[in-house]
Amino acid sequence: MSQQTSVLYDVPGPRQRRITLISSVVATVLLAVGAYFLIYRPLDDKGQFSMELWGPLVDPSNENFSQVWDRIGLGLKNTLTAAALAIVASLVVGTLLAVLRIQLKSLTRRRFTGMATPVAYLLRGLSAVLSAVTRVCVEVFRGLPVVLTIFFVARGFPEFGISFDTLWYLVIGLTVYNSVVIAEILRSGMEGLPGGQAEAAAAIGLSPAQTTRMILLPQAFRIMLPALISQLVVVLKDTSLGFIISYEETLNIGKQIIGVLDNPIQVYVVIAALFILANYSLSKLAQFVQRRLSRGRKSVGKAAPPPPAAALASQAEGTGGN
Repeated sequence: MSQQTSVLYDVPGPRQRRITLISSVVATVLLAVGAYFLIYRPLDDKGQFSMELWGPLVDPSNENFSQVWDRIGLGLKNTLTAAALAIVASLVVGTLLAVLRIQLKSLTRRRFTGMATPVAYLLRGLSAVLSAVTRVCVEVFRGLPVVLTIFFVARGFPEFGISFDTLWYLVIGLTVYNSVVIAEILRSGMEGLPGGQAEAAAAIGLSPAQTTRMILLPQAFRIMLPALISQLVVVLKDTSLGFIISYEETLNIGKQIIGVLDNPIQVYVVIAALFILANYSLSKLAQFVQRRLSRGRKSVGKAAPPPPAAALASQAEGTGGN
């Protein structure tokens, strides 16, 4: 390891390490001084650190404290509800869409031998058309901004006589966008696997659907889990776009509180801290799942060697049989 590191770059000596340490300390001090004079002092001069503005958020004895946190709690509950529903729906729909695209791609290459020629051409043409349609849908919905998707869902469904609660318009809009992104993540993960795995599965008699479900898809989930985690965090943050359809999520309720108390910096700092905490918890949960999956894979992959006595017994039986 040290040889490989020394090939990539020179190992810093004592003098270089001192220079790096001193530079880091100086940079930290300069950043602290700059933050004090450029951020803290201007805000302090305008009274942004007064308890009159922070009291409703941090002082339980403040008359508005309970009402403010009841509203923030409602917004946080609505945000997490929409995010959880959208995450589950996006994972399910995205997985099905990824499998569908893989299956259609394999069907376009199939010759359908053993069938009548017109039927074979019809099936191949139908597979090609469906593959093109799914690709166009993926490109269209992936290219649309999420805010437009949510707006079209909330305004388009009632035009066809389909009415839902505001929560479901937001969930459907988030699912439409994020499911195609997740589908592309999983599809690229499956197509990036060595081709010999699919060939080996076909050699032992597995169908393309079985190969995808039992071999390709589980590996794609493990390999692409970091990208999936990032996309799930995006789903949680995009729930804040529910304000365009008047959904009372955290950011929308924060605006209502600001309209009454006129303390935007304080409210947005608290809301930002809540989002950071929620996203951090989601990332840690996903990392825990990833570790469990990798641990299970290692335990399954380890084959216990046969004990010497059993090996000698089996060898003796084989010799006796011969």
